[in-house]
Amino acid sequence: MSVKIRLARIGKKKAPFFRIVAVDSRKKRDGEYLENLGTYNPLTGELVQFHVERIQAWLDKGAIPSDTVVKLQKQFTKAAKAPVAPKAAPVKKTVKKVEAVEAPAVEQAQAATQE
Repeated sequence: MSVKIRLARIGKKKAPFFRIVAVDSRKKRDGEYLENLGTYNPLTGELVQFHVERIQAWLDKGAIPSDTVVKLQKQFTKAAKAPVAPKAAPVKKTVKKVEAVEAPAVEQAQAATQE
């Protein structure tokens, strides 16, 4: 029995959603599976669940991952290793009142020229 780690579709029409499953390679795409290893939403591109330990356990036993599962595994490890950037403090916008600063200076200049 050859075990593969592949996707099984559980979404409805025009709204795909997939399970990542360990399955006998002779079974149908959406047929009986050995273990559920995670879920994937291709519309948003997010891995809803991803059980790394269980996938690694199946790979150690000799399971063969599909190309898509390999791609998703790389995506998950890349996202897990990415450092979380701290949120920047909100920038306060300050409005300078130019007229209030310039008006006395202009008045002083006019008074100096009149004297």
